[in-house]
Amino acid sequence: LRRSKPSPETEKEIERLEKDILRRKAQLYDMEQVLPKKNGMYLKIILGDVNVSILNKNDKFRYKDEYEKFKLVLSGIGFVLSVCNLFISVRVLELSFMFLLVWYYCTLTIRESILKVNGSRIKGWWRLHHFISTVVSGVLLIWPNTAVWYEFRGQLMWFNVYVSFVQYLQFRYQRGVLYRLKALGERHNMDITIEGFHSWMWRGLSFLLPFLYTVYMFQLYNAYTLYQLSYHPDATWQVSVSTTLTRSTSRATTQTPHGRLVPFLALMFFVLFLGNIVTTSMVIPQKLHERMKLTYQLGLDRIRKYPTSPVNTHNTVVSEETNTASSDSNKLNKSE
Repeated sequence: LRRSKPSPETEKEIERLEKDILRRKAQLYDMEQVLPKKNGMYLKIILGDVNVSILNKNDKFRYKDEYEKFKLVLSGIGFVLSVCNLFISVRVLELSFMFLLVWYYCTLTIRESILKVNGSRIKGWWRLHHFISTVVSGVLLIWPNTAVWYEFRGQLMWFNVYVSFVQYLQFRYQRGVLYRLKALGERHNMDITIEGFHSWMWRGLSFLLPFLYTVYMFQLYNAYTLYQLSYHPDATWQVSVSTTLTRSTSRATTQTPHGRLVPFLALMFFVLFLGNIVTTSMVIPQKLHERMKLTYQLGLDRIRKYPTSPVNTHNTVVSEETNTASSDSNKLNKSE
C-alpha cells in the first residue's frame, strides 16, 4: 500500500489500524500477565507446587517495592557489620555476618524467582550471580578459624564494605532513573535495580562504571589472594601445592579433604569477576551503536520534516553574502 502511494484517507485508515493493532497487543500482554504461571524448577524445589503468581497489578508493584527495600536495608546492615569486623575481632560477629550473607542471597534468589514468574525481566546472569554468591557465602561461613583465614579476613571485610557502598549508590540512582523511564513508558513496570549496568542506565548514570569496574577488579584480586593462599605452609582448607610436593604423603593426605575449598573459592570469585565484567562491558558498544543509530535516524526525520535542510540554509547565507559583496562593489564603482 505504501509503495502505491495511497490517498490521504487510506493513509489515515492505515495509521488507525496500526494503532489499533498496537493497542490490542498491549491488551493481550496485560491479560497474559494476569494469568497464573507455573513455578520454575528452583521454586518447585523450595516451595513445591504453591502458586506464587500475583494477579493484582498493584500487589505486583508492592511486592517489587518490598524487594527493593529489602536489598537496601540488608546492604546497610552488611555495611555496619563489615565495619565492625574490621575493628573488632570476635568470632561470633564474623559468623553472624557470614550467616547474614547466606540468608540474604538465599532470600534474594527466592524473591527474584517469584518476580520472574510475575513478569520481571531480570537477566539470567544476575540471577546466576546471586546463586554463586550464596555458595561462596556458605563456604566462608564454615571456614575454620585459622591463621590462613585471618590473612584473608581483613581483605574480605574491606571488599564487603565497598560492595555495600556501591550497592547503595546503584539503588539510589537506578531507582530514580527507572521511575522516570517508567513514567515515560520506556521501561517495564516490573524492572528492578541490579548489581550491573544496563543500557537504560546510560542517562546520567555512566559515572557508576568506574565504581562497578573497581568492584570487579576487587573480585579478581580476591581470587588471586585465595589462590596464593593455596601455597601457604599452614593451609588447612586448600590443596597446598608446596605441601603436596615437599611434605610426607601421609600428612598431605590428611590435608586433602580440607584443601579443596579455598581453590574453589578462588574459582568462584574469578567466575564472578569474569561474568560481571563481560556482561557489563557488552553494554557499552551496544549502547554506542544505538546512540549513533538514533542520531542518524533523527537527522533523517529532520530532513524529511523540514525541507529547508542545513545545507540549503548554508547556501542561502552564502548567496546573501555574495549579493551583499556585489552590491558593495557596485557602490564603490559608482563612487569612483
